[in-house]
Amino acid sequence: MAAMGKALDLERMRADVARVLECTPAEIGDDDNLIDLDLDSMRMLGLVLAWGNTGLPLEFSQLAEHTTLRQWWGVVQQLQAAQNA
Repeated sequence: MAAMGKALDLERMRADVARVLECTPAEIGDDDNLIDLDLDSMRMLGLVLAWGNTGLPLEFSQLAEHTTLRQWWGVVQQLQAAQNA
């Protein structure tokens, strides 16, 4: 998963999601419903914790409101923009 200090980007997110779902990143489309792909709350929490280690103030509830990688990336972009403001 994302290592401490490394910036989070869409492709890293896709790779991390693929890793926890035991599939390839190519199998995860931007608009695929991650819940339908069997992403459960425990796996989601693990992703949030790993991505938080990048220094991003990400909370579980921010991702739980959304179901697609595109939506998650939007949340991350907003947080990154706020950090850089």
